[in-house]
Amino acid sequence: MQKRRYLDNAATTPPDPKVIEAMTSCLAENWGNPSSAHQFGHDAKMALETARKEIAALAHCEADEVYFTSGGTEADNWALQGVLSLQPDSKRHIVISSFEHHAVIDQARQLEKLGAAVTQVPVSASGFVDASAVNQAITSQTCMVSVMHVNNELGTIQPIGEIGRLCQTRGVLFHTDAVQSFGKLDFRFNELSVQLASISAHKIYGPKGIGALLIKRGTRLGARSFGGSQERGQRTGTENMPGIVGFGEAAKLCRVLREEEGARIRGLRDQCETRLLEAIPDLIVNGKGGNRADAILSLRVPGCDGEELMIALDMRGLCVSTGAACSAGARGASHVLTALGLSVKDARSSLRISFGRFSTMEDVDALCETLPTIVKQQRENSIATVT
Repeated sequence: MQKRRYLDNAATTPPDPKVIEAMTSCLAENWGNPSSAHQFGHDAKMALETARKEIAALAHCEADEVYFTSGGTEADNWALQGVLSLQPDSKRHIVISSFEHHAVIDQARQLEKLGAAVTQVPVSASGFVDASAVNQAITSQTCMVSVMHVNNELGTIQPIGEIGRLCQTRGVLFHTDAVQSFGKLDFRFNELSVQLASISAHKIYGPKGIGALLIKRGTRLGARSFGGSQERGQRTGTENMPGIVGFGEAAKLCRVLREEEGARIRGLRDQCETRLLEAIPDLIVNGKGGNRADAILSLRVPGCDGEELMIALDMRGLCVSTGAACSAGARGASHVLTALGLSVKDARSSLRISFGRFSTMEDVDALCETLPTIVKQQRENSIATVT
């Protein structure tokens, strides 16, 4: 049977066996409702707060700044909705970058329909947001800025420290989507001028369906839901205990493994990038030349269709993507790549390869042996079709 090799860790990561063990134990033994006053409830509450502390330790924040959500998308939505819901008519302007995750962009568009004003700041051709452009976009009516920490398709690391400081100077709240950086970079919420940050468990070898919004103490935010006292009345409803326990275990593991793991993953990415650049003529690395996260490699293959390359690789047991999983099946090109100034044709010629804890050099070897052959065949077929 053909071995399947997973190189799409930016979409989701396989749960760590220790996470699965912790979640299974929670389901089997600690299934009480943490809001109950009896011993079962007390045990569940202890497990919930232990997980919250583990996540806070990884994020370098206080435990009471962690508010659980169903994932990064809900956290992004809540950040924008929650800020805007408390603003007067004179402060209903939001600034975002043009290559934010759809959870931010689509929420901003929905808020526009409800009367908010939204400015999208352009990004550079290499995939970076210029803090000065954010500063120019802020007006007297701006209530918040939202710029992601690591772009989910390119891996480019945005200058959120600089952006946060200028937002603080201008008296504007700053939110960052830290889903691709939390647990991978040294993300220090308590040292940044960031009031809101979105994080997710399934990007750090935890379960899907659980994430959190970090809300700095003293930040006013409209509640996400009503009907109980959970999450200090901000996001009510019975907690997803197995998910929360799994998230806490994943965060605990990341604290121990992050630095060593990052160096190994960076080595895999660099080996893969170097070998593919040597083997495939005219190959282009999207986002190269700037500060990039270790795990993501975005490649543009002129003369090829990225989706066809992805399918051909999948048939050979190699799992990569063309971009964000949330956009899979969407028509047109990646908004991230067109934001760089690429044509639709060029944007559609890209692949995203992303590495993780369980990636191996054998995975890199298999990709570097297979992809050049597929590219050569596709380019030859394209020329034959034209002639």
